[in-house]
This record gives sequence, C-alpha cells and structure tokens, in this order.
Amino acid sequence: MAADDYFSLFGLPARFELDGQALETAWRAVAARVHPDRFATASAPERRVAMQWAARANEAYRQLRDPLLRARYLCESAGVDLQTESNTAMAPAFLMQQMEWRELLDEARHDERARQTLGAELEQARAAMRATLADLIDTRKDYPAAGQKVREWMFIEKLAQELAAVHS
Repeated sequence: MAADDYFSLFGLPARFELDGQALETAWRAVAARVHPDRFATASAPERRVAMQWAARANEAYRQLRDPLLRARYLCESAGVDLQTESNTAMAPAFLMQQMEWRELLDEARHDERARQTLGAELEQARAAMRATLADLIDTRKDYPAAGQKVREWMFIEKLAQELAAVHS
C-alpha cells in the first residue's frame, strides 16, 4: 500500500469540500486491509508495518473528517506555513469582530441570552469559514489567503471552546 498524502491514501480528490460518507467508506476499507488483527500470524516486521499503516489511516481519517483540520492540512500540503504560534496578524475587521465576541463572552458568563447570541454568531462564522475556504481552496487555489482564514477559524474554535466551558 502506497499513499503520498492522506487523500490519495483513501483514493479521494484533494479538496476542501469532501463527501463525508465517501471518506468514511474509504477509511473503513483501508482500515480493514491494514488492521493489525489480520497480521496476527505474520512476522514481527510485517505486524509492525501493519500497525504503522493502521495508525496512518486513523490519523488521516481524523484530519480529513474535521473541516478545520482538513483546511489546515491542504494549506500546509500546498507549502503554506501557517505560523500558528508566531503569526497573530489578522484583518482589521476580524480583529474588531474578535473584540465584540470577547465582550459577549464576558457577558455570557452570567447572561443566558449573551451565551445564545454568541453561540449563534460563532456557528454562523463557522459556516462562513467553510464557504470561504471551499472557494479559496477548491476554486481559486489561493492557499496563502486560505491560510489566513484557517488562522481566523482557529480563533473561532478557541472562542467556542471557552463558551462551552461557560456552559459547564
């Protein structure tokens, strides 16, 4: 079994828009072929290789089924260094939106209406990110711009996690 990237491992096109059912079906087929139990009576090196392939298939599936991780993978595969730890530069409009969301998060700590408002806004932002990334990656092939959007989406997810923590 040879696969240069996660998409080719599953025989799928390298696209942001991905048929989730096709991904799951392909993953199950690959996982069944390389499952370590199938190699229980094989030699130690063959068992080790099977385990490595199974781990690779599982990691590929984990990355590709999550839209944000899939976008990140596609950008990085296209040579875009996302600089997630060092590059905090964002568009001014997004920075303003961040400030508004942060204020809503502070309110959400003691106000159910603010929690609901912020949750709805973040869900809308996720949907907008999906549409924007589908266009940037699949249509325009503009990976640097997509990388910027991936960093913004990462912020949205972090804020969503903080909001979820307020609920608990």
